[in-house]
Amino acid sequence: MFELNLPPFDVKISTEGGKKRIFDFIRKRYVALTPEEWVRQHFVHFLADYKQYPAALMANEVNLKLNGMSRRCDTVVYDRSLAPRVIVEYKAPSVEITQKVFDQICRYNMVLQVSYLIVSNGLAHYCCRMDYAAQDYSFLPDIPSYDELLNG
Repeated sequence: MFELNLPPFDVKISTEGGKKRIFDFIRKRYVALTPEEWVRQHFVHFLADYKQYPAALMANEVNLKLNGMSRRCDTVVYDRSLAPRVIVEYKAPSVEITQKVFDQICRYNMVLQVSYLIVSNGLAHYCCRMDYAAQDYSFLPDIPSYDELLNG
């Protein structure tokens, strides 16, 4: 696959019916290995292994209803009371992170109202903190640790 700007992890890949699959430790099953999934698996391992996000409080492919349409958030991180705190949107490394990508994650946030939005294509990562009182947001220089996002 692609070299990413994320730490390596112990990747588990299988082949089924001639198609490559990667083990998703959050969903506890093998899923189709696409460029976006490659980014997702690297990123959730980064969050768990380097930022101390509890795997039990992360969910991949979270369904939500937006304007009567079914949508899926790539990853949602919850706090210990199971309230959503972070939405993460992934793109393939070949996809540039543009305003369109941020518009997509902001639409999801109209439903979930989280504190942090993260976008990554595996090469570039952006994190912003929402300030609902000021109706504003600010980009952060780094992805916060789990404790930082709970206390931030």
